[in-house]
Amino acid sequence: MENSLLYPISNCYRVRISLDGLWKFQFDPEHKGLAENWKDGLKNPISMPVPASFSDLFTTARERDYCGDFWYETEFFVPEDAFSKDIVIRFGSVTHRAVVFCNGIEVGSHEGGFLPFSVKINKAVVPGKPNRLVVKANNELSETTIPCGRTITLSDGRKAAKPFFDFFNYAGIHRSVWLLLLPQESITDYSVDFRLEGQDAFVNYQVKTNGAHPVEVALYDQEGELAARASGNCGTLHVRNARLWKVRDAYLYRISIVLKDGDQILDEYSEKTGIRTVEIQGTKILINHEPVYLKGFGKHEDFDVLGRAFNWAVAKRDFECMKWTNANCFRTSHYPYAEEWYQMADEEGFLIIDEVPAVGMQPSLGIVDTGPRKYKYFFEAPSTAELLEVHKRQAAEMICRDKNHPSVIAWSLFNEPETISSYSKAYFSEVFDAAKDLDPQKRPRTGALELTSSPDSCQCFQLCDFICLNRYYGWYLFGGVELETAKQKFMEEMEKWGEKAPDIPFVFTEFGADTLGSEHKLPGNMWSQEYQVKYMQLYFDVFDSFDFIQGELVWNFADFMTSEGIIRVNGNKKGIFTRDRQPKDAAYLFRERWGR
Repeated sequence: MENSLLYPISNCYRVRISLDGLWKFQFDPEHKGLAENWKDGLKNPISMPVPASFSDLFTTARERDYCGDFWYETEFFVPEDAFSKDIVIRFGSVTHRAVVFCNGIEVGSHEGGFLPFSVKINKAVVPGKPNRLVVKANNELSETTIPCGRTITLSDGRKAAKPFFDFFNYAGIHRSVWLLLLPQESITDYSVDFRLEGQDAFVNYQVKTNGAHPVEVALYDQEGELAARASGNCGTLHVRNARLWKVRDAYLYRISIVLKDGDQILDEYSEKTGIRTVEIQGTKILINHEPVYLKGFGKHEDFDVLGRAFNWAVAKRDFECMKWTNANCFRTSHYPYAEEWYQMADEEGFLIIDEVPAVGMQPSLGIVDTGPRKYKYFFEAPSTAELLEVHKRQAAEMICRDKNHPSVIAWSLFNEPETISSYSKAYFSEVFDAAKDLDPQKRPRTGALELTSSPDSCQCFQLCDFICLNRYYGWYLFGGVELETAKQKFMEEMEKWGEKAPDIPFVFTEFGADTLGSEHKLPGNMWSQEYQVKYMQLYFDVFDSFDFIQGELVWNFADFMTSEGIIRVNGNKKGIFTRDRQPKDAAYLFRERWGR
């Protein structure tokens, strides 16, 4: 059960009970919680909302920037008649790692702050009485975890995170926590892939259970009418006159999986699904055999006060803003988002490039401080073998969780790593091979390359089914009065890419300029809204000059928080929207361009 990443549902056979709310919370800077048995109850707790990032809830820098161990505690009740079920606690995410105790007994642990995990607690829970749930969490960074960074000790003895990435290292229980009551013999996973023939669709499925009894699978249309049925743990559903899931025109069926012992139903799992295919053909990205040009955003799970916590209202506002700009796509930069984002994208017909948290894999980019390093190349260090296993495991968890979402059209397996050495090529070859084997739909695999990964130096672009580029001509280099030079250099690079990789699509996954929403200048200077508009027009001119460019995902959807630094004014201001989701002038430019 610990490996099942199915989204929690309730029906006649499954029960989900929310444990969200105010929990007890305590920092543990001296790492004494284990020795003092905080697993049996916190000693001097304060209240803490779940889900939430803890950093932005405090008024002191010591608490906002806290790095180290921290603990959560809550109580829950399980009725006595529930013990015929598997009793499971399911965490949407705990950033970055967690150890879980139930009534003082360790019941599980997890590494990776952006993906769910579950723990079975039958042997620890007490029927008919309040049960204590305690979580020991930690948000320290290292070069063997993703995202990458390091942890330093300040002069006063406190620890501090030094991310190798340009977004705030928010931590906490960021997503919902559920108490699940599940059948002892249950459905643990399923997968689907699709084949289109004329007006019909063939849905190949595989179902995993933790027992030996057979399953029946059915597909129902949006009116609740049966569209197809099949029996067996693997098989094919033949859908006649299939309604396809299309870009910004979603049609969702409901797949129902029933586990049976004769006429008795042991378990049932159902959720919405869409029929669509994804493929790369030459320089085109095809959805249902039709070319699509990607228009949209790099994003962050980031909002004032909430930090990185999931919130339905924020997600709704984001989708409405994206629809207003006529976008059709976003990248989950730089980590898998809460599952609810994907459910909404399924409903709205948005495309997602789903990204594993492989960010910060560079010796130095000048934006972030990676500190002194013994090795010239990032993947040259002996610790790389440990990092590789962490990377592959988190990619596997992401693909397992998200593989059935029609909105997910590609896997992004890195963001801006060092790719100019033989070490990096060997490293990423393993990651890309593992991802291909894991995905039943064989979606395209990609990753975002920054400027040092040039057509003359990059050794990893050949691994990608389509190539993603992050470029900042006109901002980090050749900015301001050199904007025309920026355009010339940009055009020259793209001409080289056209010669180097002529038969593959290119998608720009980052391009942008920091802009203060309050700043207007004539003529447009850097940081003004006028400059951001002029900068974007430069990029549009370049994009429109090359047929192999098949997408533009601007950086960023909205302003977001970063670590403190002299090039950041209370965070990254490259948003097309402000952090409170109001449009800057450039948003109107994108709305007009993408609405053509």
